[in-house]
Amino acid sequence: MENAPHIQTESIPLEDSDNRILQEPVIAHHAIPLFDKSPYDGFALRSVDTNNATKDKPSICEVVDHIGAGELPAKALEKGEATRIMTGAQIPEGADCVVMFEKCHAYEKEHGSYISLDSPLEAGENVIEEGQEVKKGETLIAEGTLINPGVKAVLATFGYKNVLVAKKPLVGIIATGTELLDVDEALEPGKIRNSNAYMTASQVLRAEADYIYIGKLADDLENSFQTIEDSLEKVDILITTGGVSVGDFDLMPEIYHKLSADILFNKVAMRPGSVTTVAKIDEQILFGLSGNPSACYVGFELFARPYIQSMLGVKTPYLQHVKATLAEDFPKQNPFTRFVRSFITYGINGLSVQLAGMDKSNVVTSLAHTNCLMMLPGNTGNYKKGDTVDCLLLENVNGQQTFQ
Repeated sequence: MENAPHIQTESIPLEDSDNRILQEPVIAHHAIPLFDKSPYDGFALRSVDTNNATKDKPSICEVVDHIGAGELPAKALEKGEATRIMTGAQIPEGADCVVMFEKCHAYEKEHGSYISLDSPLEAGENVIEEGQEVKKGETLIAEGTLINPGVKAVLATFGYKNVLVAKKPLVGIIATGTELLDVDEALEPGKIRNSNAYMTASQVLRAEADYIYIGKLADDLENSFQTIEDSLEKVDILITTGGVSVGDFDLMPEIYHKLSADILFNKVAMRPGSVTTVAKIDEQILFGLSGNPSACYVGFELFARPYIQSMLGVKTPYLQHVKATLAEDFPKQNPFTRFVRSFITYGINGLSVQLAGMDKSNVVTSLAHTNCLMMLPGNTGNYKKGDTVDCLLLENVNGQQTFQ
């Protein structure tokens, strides 16, 4: 995270800004409302003219104007006068209150229209005052905020035709391993279909970045090295899956060496994803994720996703940490911190979490049901149904400022 480059920005049309990250505060260029207005259909009048109103002796006001929403008052009110007013219309000069249409009696006489009221009104009653919602110059939304439908509505309200946002980093994805087949290829003995590339691409999009799939590489050092070296010229971040362990055909450690990369860390005391490696070349970060699907998934969420979020200027780049009640026994021992692919539900009794499926690093099917990672500390085990456990939410955009 300390090696994240400076945030790059671009100005884009408001209509294209969904799910982008603001890089400017949203300022109220005017008050809301811009003028005193009516919250109801009714009549605007002077409260002083209703001071003595009773059922036996109602106050009478002559209706001298009619204002629809979007129209301006044509007449300032004087003693004994009222204006018919629609919801959202501007209060006329001289008026200081509004009576709802159903709270008064309107009638016609030979020489005009009138209303009668049998109870007094207070000054300011049923009036939405200028600036009551927002004062001019007020900061409404901070930079680093995700543009959702509500944020977009505020931007439109204050005339942001174009919006300054963080430029999405471009992430290159390479899957390594001679055993990999394309998704449309028939299965063969000793081969598996390449699920990691599609999964990682989807994770990149969920992290609000763009990606290019560079392809899959066979276990050939020179060809793999050349492809990776060439790819670094095209992308901001490079993610490789597989080839980071210590097997005879795991080539990434040697490729990092040939690239003269600075290894930030190699292996993490966690399960799954312990073989995760992160390296740096100049200003570029290379994420070497495990070839096992669940380990690859977890490594991306814990390391690549927060890094991408920081590049976008998000103030809360880490997965949100919550407590939940375990819905089933989990007896497995945890020599290292374990991140269990899990499914969390929100009920009237709080949060409940259960395993999303089989808990092995090579398992892919459980990922389809995973919406959180249950985080179990190292040197623990034998968790029972009803225990309180820590969970990291995968589909919550709020996040938090630090990893806990």
